[in-house]
Parts: sequence; C-alpha cells; structure tokens
Amino acid sequence: MEREGPAIELAGLSKYYGRKAGVDHLDLTVRRGEIFGFLGPNGAGKTTTIRCLVGLLRPNTGRIRLLGLDPVADHRRLAPRIGYLPGELRLYPELTGAQTLRLLGDLQRAATSRRAELCERLGLSSADLARPVREYSRGMKQKLGLVQALQHDPELVVLDEPTEGLDPLVQEVFFALLEEATHAGRTVLLSSHVLPEVQRACGRVALVRAGRLVAVRSVSTLREERARRVRLVLADGRGARGLGLAEHWSPRWHGDEVRLLVPPAELVAGLREVLAVLPVADLSVEEAGLDEAFLDLYRQDVEAAEVRS
Repeated sequence: MEREGPAIELAGLSKYYGRKAGVDHLDLTVRRGEIFGFLGPNGAGKTTTIRCLVGLLRPNTGRIRLLGLDPVADHRRLAPRIGYLPGELRLYPELTGAQTLRLLGDLQRAATSRRAELCERLGLSSADLARPVREYSRGMKQKLGLVQALQHDPELVVLDEPTEGLDPLVQEVFFALLEEATHAGRTVLLSSHVLPEVQRACGRVALVRAGRLVAVRSVSTLREERARRVRLVLADGRGARGLGLAEHWSPRWHGDEVRLLVPPAELVAGLREVLAVLPVADLSVEEAGLDEAFLDLYRQDVEAAEVRS
C-alpha cells in the first residue's frame, strides 16, 4: 500500500508561531512522478510547509503523508526514500566535501549509488571533494547539496531554491537531472522564486500566500489564461494615438512602438481588426509567462482578502 496513492498529501496542515500562522489549513496533493512547483512571496509559508513535510517541524494540526508514511512517526522508513535540499544549506565547515557526502549518506541509511556520477556531472572534482567545505564558494556548496539530495536515488525529492548560486552551465545539468528523474518515475517538489525555472521544469504549481493555498493549476493552463504580450511598430511616424478597440489592452507607447496585453480570447479577431486600420510595419506576439500569471493570481487573492475583511 505504501507505493500507491499520492507522493505528498497534506490535509488541513497548520503550523503556528505563537498567534501567527506560518501555515493555515493547507490542503495539497502531489502525484507520483510529477515535478510540482511550490510558489509564493517571502513569508508565504513555503519553508514552514517544507520543514513540516520532511519532519523538521511538527504541525499544530493536520495530516501529512509522504509516500504513504508519516514524516515524524515513520522517519526511519522514509529517510532512505526521500532527498532534501534546504533553502538555507548549512554544512560542517571543517569536513571535506567527501566526508560531508559520506556522513549525509550514512544518515539516509541508503546506498549512495549515484554519488560519483553526480559529482562528475555537477563539476565536483576529486580535488574539490578533498578540500574542507569552509573553502567552498557558494556555488560549490550548492552543488554538494544537490549531490547529497540525489546520491541515494530517492523516490521523492524536495528542493528549496535549488539553483541558488549555480552558474548557467550547471543549471542546465540540474534541469537534465530533473527530466531524468521524472522519466524514472521519481517525484520532485520544487520551491523557487525564479519563475522561468518553474515554468520550464514543472507540470503543475501551487501558489501560497500568508500561509494559505491560493491556487493549484497546470503551468499550461495558467499561461493559456493570461494575456499575450503584443508589440506593434507603426510605419507612419505619427507616434502615440488613439487605438480604438486596442485602447482597453493597456497600451504602452515608446515612440512609434506600442505594447499591448491582449486576452487570448480576443487575440485573433481583435488583432485582425486593429491591423485593418493601423499602418503596422512589424508585429510580434510573445507567449504568456508564468510571472504574469503569478502576479495576477496574487493580486486577485489580495483583493478577495480585502473584500472579506
């Protein structure tokens, strides 16, 4: 039974710090085999939720199941099956990189079958691993953190800001590792403030604000629902003017160039009408991004909260 059902299941999860709610009655389900994004502004409750997930904090109320097990009561059974990279990675400075990986692997009580491969792919050489961690750069510490989270090939990986400090080439390796993980049926919970990374890697995302769940959506649905960024360059040199139908598309003028936010339902017919009356020399339509969707959902939740109060 442990290998059936969701990879992560939260029901009514609440964690309070005195009277302040870090997480407030959070319900969330992450399916096995998906890369799931966990988003929210600073102070939204992401880190509190993650620490409850991996058994570092005890919730005040609610139920948590990882791979069908309780992260506190079943810690010994879960440890070999999960990997965790905290957002604030703290390592023993006097240990070498190799000693650190051995220590953390022993704590997981699992064979570290991927250690050598991951060190090679992430660019941690034998010389690097022989040095004490206090001599490591921020990026090297982050690479060491990724190796320790993945070296035992866990079924479930929880990653909090995993690309922090990584250079672009190493980031590409990281995304390849995520893709390989899902192909192997692994599950990844990815918390990141870098929205293009979430958009690239995740199939679904959850947005939290003030400890509450705002929405759970697929990335493709979020992007389809949001306005497209349209850029028009006019050919007659007259600059800014009335745009008729396009006036309600939030026009922003830059000389003879105007930028619009066009709802997807109005894109084809609306642009056809505008092109029929304006001397357009150039046109581009940018795919909607997750950043606009995130901001829209956040604004809507703030407005709803103001109405409730």
